[in-house]
Order: sequence, then C-alpha cells, then structure tokens
Amino acid sequence: MDLLFKKPHEETKRIMSRVAIGKTPLDEKDMSFTEIAQYNLEETINHKYAHILNSGNGAIFTALASVTGKIILPNQGGWNGFKQISRFLDKPFEMVETDLGLIDLENLNNILSSLDKSVKNGFVLTSFAGYTAEQNIREISKICHDNDVILIEDVSGSIADSKSRLANGKYSDIIVGSTGSPKILNVRDGGFITSDDPSIFEDNRILLKSFKSNEITASGIVSELSFAEDNLNKTIDACMYIKSNLDNVIYPDKRGINVIVKSDNPKELSWNLKKEFNLDEHGMITRCPNYNRVKEKAVAIEIKNLDISELEKDNLDRIIEVIKKHQN
Repeated sequence: MDLLFKKPHEETKRIMSRVAIGKTPLDEKDMSFTEIAQYNLEETINHKYAHILNSGNGAIFTALASVTGKIILPNQGGWNGFKQISRFLDKPFEMVETDLGLIDLENLNNILSSLDKSVKNGFVLTSFAGYTAEQNIREISKICHDNDVILIEDVSGSIADSKSRLANGKYSDIIVGSTGSPKILNVRDGGFITSDDPSIFEDNRILLKSFKSNEITASGIVSELSFAEDNLNKTIDACMYIKSNLDNVIYPDKRGINVIVKSDNPKELSWNLKKEFNLDEHGMITRCPNYNRVKEKAVAIEIKNLDISELEKDNLDRIIEVIKKHQN
C-alpha cells in the first residue's frame, strides 16, 4: 500500500522558498518572520515569551538546563532525549510510575512531595503518552504546582489542541516542541520553547544563541501554525476511527496521534506491516517494547507520519484491513 509521508503544506513551501532566495513576503516590513512566529506561538500556547530554535532537542536542552534540582521523567511513553539530555547536563533524574505511559498521579505526588524544595525541580513529559493517549495535564499541573515543581510539556504532537487541554500555558510552566518532520508544525527542522518566566531565557542566553534558528524556518512555522489545529484534529480523528475498528488496541478511547496494538509476536507483526506500507521510503511502524512508546509487546502504527491528504476514510479502511490481516 503506497502512502505519502507527511510534508509541509504547499503554501508553507512557497513561503519558505521565497525567504530562502531573499524575497520576504511580509506585509509588515518592520517585523521579521522570527518575531511573528514567536508572537503567534505566544498567542497559540498562552505564554508571554517564546523563542524559535534550531531543533526540538535544543528546546528540551534549554528547558532542562533551567532546572537546578532533580528532573522527574515518565518510566515509559516519553522521549529518550529527556534522559540523554539530563545525563549530559549531569542532572539527577528519577522515573515516575505509569500505566502504559499514562502518569500514575498518586506516585507522582509521592515523588514530588519528597523533593528538596530549596532547588528548582522539574517534571518533563510528552502531551500524549507514547503518542497514543492524552495525559491528564490539568491534574498533573496541579500536583506539580502544589509541590513547587516546574512542569515541562513537550507539545510536538499536540500544539493547537482545539480542546485546550494540551499545549496550554495555563497548565505547563515551560512548553517545548519540535517543528521537524513529521510533527504537527511540519517545517522539516526547528523547534521552540515558551514560558511566562523570563528568567528561563535570561539565564540561558548562551544556549538560545547557540540553538538560534533562521528566518526560513520561522517563516515555515508562521505558515504551519495556520494549519495546525486542522492537522491535529484530522490526525486524532483518524486514530480514533482506526482504534474503534481494531482489537487489542492500547487505550482505544483516548485521544492520540498513533495506534498501538498488543501482539504476542511484535517482531513478526512489525515486519509484515513494514512490507505492506510503503511510505516514500520513510517508516510508520514502531516495534515495542520501546521507551518512547510502551514497554509491552506491541506494535505502533504511526498515523502521525502520514500526510494529511492520506487520512480519508477509504485509506483508513484499507489500513485497518491490512492490520487485521496480519493480526490474525
């Protein structure tokens, strides 16, 4: 089955191409694309300050550098970069228990309440556990703030949430994201960090300078932000439709941007599905156990990797049919 890998919108590619050759299609010449992108991110996320960076990992690096105490991470369903960057920064970290990636709120409270309050501790997680299930960010935020812990949310897969439950500065103290492929803001490179706390940026100026992005990326972010809510809604709806038509799905009733199915033989299932789905030489199958997804025998079908044009019902029905064939 031939499928298209997610690509930037045509309007985004046109704008980025014009900026790359020195033609700046701005109505307000006194503002750069970087300034406009940062302002639009502040408005979308509900934070006072935003910075465009050259990668999502640069944003995570800057956020974790602002933590002076311990960093708390989910024990699965997060991003390997959280652990790697914590180690690089020589920050102590501890894992919180989860139910297949969803945070165990009681265990989180127990861990956070025991931390040294004389230093700035942080809890970092992704909006969607393993990309497949929405975290209860509102309750997590309350627990963090009750214990004077900074909540850092990676919103690469959830920015412009129409329900405002995710990627909302009302709940998360620092928000980071990647705009590389195949993210919701699909610019092929870049990232961002936002917060209401100016000290995060003032204390890490050298990092912001080191991770500085460019006008081409910023112009793409400006364009992709106008499509983000629709992109996210269509991806979530597609995943909910697929989940409702498959057996052995992890979190069938939770919003997410991929579908994870349990399997007694994930090696065989993932191999068969990789042969079936041709995604412009890109992948859309992740075998588990995998820290970035779930630590169970399963296979993740990365619907988030598909171009939005592929999320029509006929295509989704064919994807379901292929998965069912190899599940049996």
